[in-house]
Amino acid sequence: MSRNERHVVPRDDGWAVVKPGSDRASALTDTQQDAIDRARDILGNDGGGELVIHRPDGTIRDSDTVPPGNDPFPPPG
Repeated sequence: MSRNERHVVPRDDGWAVVKPGSDRASALTDTQQDAIDRARDILGNDGGGELVIHRPDGTIRDSDTVPPGNDPFPPPG
């Protein structure tokens, strides 16, 4: 099973949330903090995973494991 991962990376037009291997950004924001918050939401809704945060120069600043979101298991019913 492949790792569920999102990277917060700098772009000329802001900060992007990208999934490795994807051609498009999952989200584009004005600030790094907004991108980090959005990436956490995306990962939580997608069963959890690894968040990798990059500096403005592109090097890795930090990483964090995001737990699954509030998805009840087993589902009711």
